[in-house]
This record gives sequence, structure tokens and C-alpha cells, in this order.
Amino acid sequence: MKVYSPENIRNIALLGHSSSGKTTLTEAALFLSGAITRQGIVDDGNTVSDFAQEEIERGVSIGTTSIPVEYEDIKYNFLDTPGYFDFIGEMYGAKRASESTVLIIDATSGIEVGTEKSWNNLEKYNTPRIIFLNKMDKDDIKYDELIDEIRSRFGEKVMPFSLPTFDENGKFNGYVAITNGKQYLVENRKTTEVELEDKYKDDLESLKDQIYEKIAETDERLLDKYFNGEEFTAEEIKTGIKGSIAAGDLVPLAMGSASKNYNIDRLLGFIKDYMPSPMDVENPVGKNGDEEITRGKELSEPFSAVVFKTIVDPYMGKLSLFRVISGSLEESNELYNATKDKLERSGGIFVLRGKEQIKVPRLTVGDIGATSRLASTETGDTLCDEENVIIYETIEYPKPTLFSCITTKSRDDEDKLAMAFRKLREEDPTFIFERNEETKELVIGGQGNMQIRGLIDKLKNKFDIEVELKVPKVAYRETIKGKSDVQGRHKKQSGGAGQFGDVHIRFEPCDEEFIFEEEVFGGSVPRNYFPAVEKGLVESKLEGVLAGYPVVNFKATLYDGSHHPVDSNEMAFKIAATLAFRKGMEEAKPILLEPIMNLRIVIPDEYMGDVMGDMNKRRGRIMGMEQDSEGNQILSAEAPHSELFEYAIDLKAMTQSRGDFQMEFLRYEEVPKDISDKIIAEKNSKK
Repeated sequence: MKVYSPENIRNIALLGHSSSGKTTLTEAALFLSGAITRQGIVDDGNTVSDFAQEEIERGVSIGTTSIPVEYEDIKYNFLDTPGYFDFIGEMYGAKRASESTVLIIDATSGIEVGTEKSWNNLEKYNTPRIIFLNKMDKDDIKYDELIDEIRSRFGEKVMPFSLPTFDENGKFNGYVAITNGKQYLVENRKTTEVELEDKYKDDLESLKDQIYEKIAETDERLLDKYFNGEEFTAEEIKTGIKGSIAAGDLVPLAMGSASKNYNIDRLLGFIKDYMPSPMDVENPVGKNGDEEITRGKELSEPFSAVVFKTIVDPYMGKLSLFRVISGSLEESNELYNATKDKLERSGGIFVLRGKEQIKVPRLTVGDIGATSRLASTETGDTLCDEENVIIYETIEYPKPTLFSCITTKSRDDEDKLAMAFRKLREEDPTFIFERNEETKELVIGGQGNMQIRGLIDKLKNKFDIEVELKVPKVAYRETIKGKSDVQGRHKKQSGGAGQFGDVHIRFEPCDEEFIFEEEVFGGSVPRNYFPAVEKGLVESKLEGVLAGYPVVNFKATLYDGSHHPVDSNEMAFKIAATLAFRKGMEEAKPILLEPIMNLRIVIPDEYMGDVMGDMNKRRGRIMGMEQDSEGNQILSAEAPHSELFEYAIDLKAMTQSRGDFQMEFLRYEEVPKDISDKIIAEKNSKK
């Protein structure tokens, strides 16, 4: 693969609903360019992009894949992202490395959830984009209805740049190009120009006028030409369209069939002519400490790059995919990681096409490459010239919302599990794996069931570890609502030296987790035994009297007791305090507490009733609501943690995957008595 200058590079993220045809599009582009001699099929598991075993088995992408395509002196770096939004972190990385996006819509399905979510993200960041209406070769395509739906949902700025043509049987067989007014026939993967049919001329002129109006709005001189009825030159049309797309005022809509390779050449032409190159975007800004640094796009600038994707494979090793932000990078055995302040030994530079590693002598600004063996480097890190340090903003990923307890089927795998998850988290920073210190369980948290199941498959396929998932335990706690005044007396005589400790302690509720005070007068309990009494209480509060959960929010006051000049010791008073604790807790009206979570739920308005009703069933409370800029409702709610372990799955089911939420711990509250009784009975039955 040759070295490309920045103006001849296009970095494109492919977004869209699952099965809309993103991976098939990359196959079509590779076939068109001659990089492959046979176009692979997703269902057959033989595509360049979906090479991981889990992807082949499931028939869907679960990770972003880099697919460089060389066609007519342009290098197209396609970043094929998963359609399932359990893998939303993959989209974050792909968009970090690209200047533009192709949003793919399945013409047989129309606008789906993944389409909506992708569009909302593109709108939020004003990303230059093209819509590609895929699968136009299928039967019963209702083109006019589909265009009306797309423009109704996404706005009049979506503009078809082609008119589809159909044969006598209603099958898609070509298109009329709006910008040049020519008609083309597509068959057997070939495109042929034919005479323009009269029936398309009116629609052609109407769409052409709409596009020219958008072009005119980019420049006052062009606006004058438009109102004076003057024709635009080819260069003015190209520049005007490109400027309107960059401003977010125009979204071209192309159409074709990736599986039949219809119009893929035209789509590549669209990207070449209208999508920004690395030279067309703003200069990158980073920091060195508190100093803000701006880098230019000249190749003479110091090298810097951002790692946007990590792949960990038992056979390929650890691969770091990066986008060159400034300067250029030649073959090197060392790379400086500015984020970690560490010089790393690398395995050279290359370009990834699926799993194929293609050696390159140099990568210039804007290009996408990869390297291996960077032990400390993680996704989001900055690589740069050690003498010209710069650190770019890291990628901020969403927090996990679905949690499961994980156990290995074989005890021999327990030690391997943490190591395996550390490697998998290098690939996917959107999940967590940690030990819950209160429940003593290993917990995995992710964006959804599909993601977690994919991770479990990787554990088996890559590390030969089989695991089981179950609902995590709830970190309940206990406290007291009343007061008690008790004695704890420990006396043991065994022939020799005995043990004697005697304490009188008052227990009462308080706002702090635990308070120990003493009000002993006259030396009934010598001062040197006070720490032993406190230690006995501290150890005892780890296991309450109701169901063995930690006890919080109580105050213990040692106010009296007695001792023996020979038999008293620290151990005796520690045991006496333990006896007093159990008796005191039982008499002070103990109750069970449960963790309450604060939720921020974002849903379309039509699902409001279902979501609010469901939250009531979960013993939740709606605390407030507001509307966001996209017209969605944002609900603020509080609910017990025990009711939320599978809320990520249930919310998707209620909202057809359109709802999202975030949650965080808020406080502990008393468990209702009927539920408390069940929890206590269940816990005690296992003792």
C-alpha cells in the first residue's frame, strides 16, 4: 500500500442500524477496488470486516474494523462499526478517528432505532454526512414513502442526489444523477449511461433547483447568480455542495445495493468530492500541562496521534489503532506515550484491513494506521514526538447500566479470569469488572445483554475460560430505630488464669456511620481497655443481627462496667463488647436498609406512560421531568437497587431500544417490612 498525502485521504465512519449493510458496503468497495476477487457475505462468515469468531457465529459486527480502500488515487479509510448500541463505545472511537460519516439505511426497513440514534449523534456534533439508502434491489421498495419519512424525521436538508429508475416489473435498475442530469442503467455490477427518459425530467429539475438553492446560500455571489437565473459552473457546484455539507445545511442521499455492488462507485465519488479530507478540518488542539497547543497540518509539524481502538488477540497479539493528528510517522521501533509518560517499544507500523496487516513505510497526517506490542498504551492515549509533547482530550465513554455476578465453572480458572478481563477491557473500555467488597462477588457491568454475552464468548474462545452469570447480591445494610441499654459480661474460668470483662453500653441511632464514646467514671473499666471495647464493636458491626449485613448509623456509649485485677485483659473486654452489641442491636428495633439509586432516564414522549408505570412497580419515585433539545423526556427518578439489575434490558423492551438511562448511588433507605421479612428469612435459611 502506497503512502497517501492528506488531501487524498478520506476517513469515514459507517453508522446505522444492525443489518443495514455496513459490512457488506465495505466488501463491495473492496471488490470494486480490486483488493478482493470475490465479495464476501455476512451470513457465510467470509467478510474481511467481520473476522472475529464471535462475529462469524452471530452474523453481526461487535467491534469497529478498519477497512482501507484504494480507489482512483483516493484512500478511503472506512471504519465499520457495530449496529447494536450495546457496543456504542465503538462508535465513539470510530468518530474520533474520522471526519465524516455514511449513515446507512435499509430501504426495506426504513428508519430504525439505530438510524435514529446515529442521526442524533451526528446532529449533536454537526458531523458532515451522507445517507446511503441500501438494498434498493429488494422487492416492494416504496421509495416515495421512504423519502417522505426520512425528510419528515430528519428535515428538509436531506436531499436526494439521485432519482431511482425501475423496470416494467417495478425492480430497481438504475438512477438519474441530479447534478449532471444523466440517466444510468445498472446491471451485472456495471453502470451504463442511457438516454434520459421524459418521465423523470420534472422531478429532476425540481430536485436540481432545491440543491442549487442550498449551494447559493453558501456564498453571496452564488446567491446573486441563482436569483439572476445564471448557471453555476461545475467547480461552483462542487464547492457549494461541500460547503453546505460542512456547515450542516445539506445531507446528500445516495442509493444503491451493497450486495449487488450497485452505485458503490458513485458513493465513493460522493465521498471524494463532498466529504472533508484531513486538510479541511480545524487544526487540532491539545495540551502540555496547562499550556494549550495548536498543531498545523503541514507534514513538517511534530508527529502526534491518538489511539482510538485496541485489539487483543491470542494470535495477533495486542494491536493499537491510531489516527495521525499531526506530522507523519515513519518506521520506528519506539513510540512515546505522552498520556502515560512512557517510551514504548513497538512492532513497527502497518495498516490493518480486517485482520490483515499491510506494511507501510510512512503514515501522514490524517491517515489511520496500527502498531503492535505497546504494553502500556490504552485506547484514548496520545502518541507523539518525545521532544514535542502534546496530549489530546481522551474519549469519554458512557457508564455501565447492566450488571451481573460472574463465577467460573472451574476453580482453576479463577486466577486467569482477572487477567483475561484486563485484556478484554483494553479492547472495550465501556465495561467494568470488579470485586464488590461488601457482597464479596465478582461483578461485570456493561451497556447491555448483547455486550456482556459477547464478552463471555470471548472469554471462552480466546482464553478458554467458561463462566456463569447470575443476578448480583444487593449490598443491604442494617441499622437501629430505637435505643437500648445493655450489659455485656464475659467470664471464663479454666483452672489457671481466667478471663473477665464486663461492660454497660447504650446504643442509639445517629447520622454518622459509627460513633464510639465513653463516659466511665471511677475506673470501673480501666482506660487501657477502651480500645478493646471499641475494636469489639467495630468487628461486630460487620454482621448485623437481622440477616448478617453490616450495621451503620449508630452510636455506642460505654458508661460503666467492672473488671478483675488478674483475669481481665483486652480479649475479655473485646468479647464482652461483642456480647453487648448483639443484645443491644436486638433491643434497639433493628431494621434493614437498601441502597437507593438516582436515575436519569431519557425517552421519547410516547413511552412516558409505560416507563412511569413500570417505575412505580419497581417501588420507584419520579422526582421530576424536563424536555431535552431533541424533544425527548428526561425523567429524574429514585428506585431501590434491587429492582434495577436488569432495567437496561427492560427499558429497551419498553421503548423499542429508544430509551437510555444512567444511574448512581444516592443513599440508603428502610426496606418495607413485607420485603424485609422475605430477605431476612431467605438469608437466614442459607446459614
